[in-house]
Amino acid sequence: MNQYIGLDVSLKDTAISIRQGGRRVWRGKCPSDPKLLAQMIRKHAPHPKRVVFETGPLSTWFYHALTAEGLPAICIEARHAQKVLNETLNKTDANDADGLAQLAEANFYKVVRVKSFDSMLTRTLVAARNQLLGITTQLSNQIRGLMKTFGLIVPKGTGRVFDGNVRKLLDGNYSLAQILLPLLDAWRDIRKRAADLGHQLLAAARESEATKLLMTIPGVGAVTAVSYVAAIENPENFRTSRSVGAWLGLTTRRYQSGEVDYNSRISRRGDNHLRGLLYEAATVLLTRATTSIECSLRDWGLKLRERLGFKRAAVAVARKLAVIMHSMLKTGEVFNPSAGAPA
Repeated sequence: MNQYIGLDVSLKDTAISIRQGGRRVWRGKCPSDPKLLAQMIRKHAPHPKRVVFETGPLSTWFYHALTAEGLPAICIEARHAQKVLNETLNKTDANDADGLAQLAEANFYKVVRVKSFDSMLTRTLVAARNQLLGITTQLSNQIRGLMKTFGLIVPKGTGRVFDGNVRKLLDGNYSLAQILLPLLDAWRDIRKRAADLGHQLLAAARESEATKLLMTIPGVGAVTAVSYVAAIENPENFRTSRSVGAWLGLTTRRYQSGEVDYNSRISRRGDNHLRGLLYEAATVLLTRATTSIECSLRDWGLKLRERLGFKRAAVAVARKLAVIMHSMLKTGEVFNPSAGAPA
């Protein structure tokens, strides 16, 4: 008879619950190591039908490692599982594992597509570069703020201009220079590291045909294209292109009960970073894209801007971009600016 296993994963230990025939047959705890977990599961459940665990920091590693061990690993959506697990009176890891095993036995869960390690490597590169860029911004703002205290106003400028302006103002002020020059040196070094990661990102974009295809869209650069390809992976993961907008949280939420029926703001589910990049690309398309080339999507967005305002128009264009980009990956066709605007 088949066994159904629920895993409540944490950094140190993982609670295990095994069900068979509608009742729990064994539960215990094991160090959070997929190989040790696989040995424990084989020992107590020789015929595993489903091994269910929630999304989390270790879910990618657990999924691929357990799958490599030959176990039917399934990663499920944590938000959906928590609505069921919160019904238990006592919140413990063992009870959560029991609840996950019951969900596995009842086949009542939402499966989450786990990305490959290659895609996660690309996402890590983008995230690391963004983190370094954020640190440089914080350091430059910190330097500007500290210098204002002493009446030293740093003029506008970035990069070498900012570096030169700070050093010029600190010239002759030895005491303050001893404090701020280490910050300035750290700012310069971090910018260099961020530039190195940026070069890696551009190299990855040049090597990918899918990325180069998406970069034919006005406003879509290397970072947006690489992030989109890494998130989508295979266009066949989505049955229709329209579902990508909902997957990224760019569609409105609906509430209907009895006579009450209304649409609220966008759901903001899914990849926050990619959603922000698509919004940025939509903003560039609406404000900075050249007007010498006819673009139906841009014209549609500008008309929407007159009716609904800039932010709503940018969100709508971002959703259309997500749909168009998926269609381009599926068909292999470059962006056609003269194509009719989507309804």
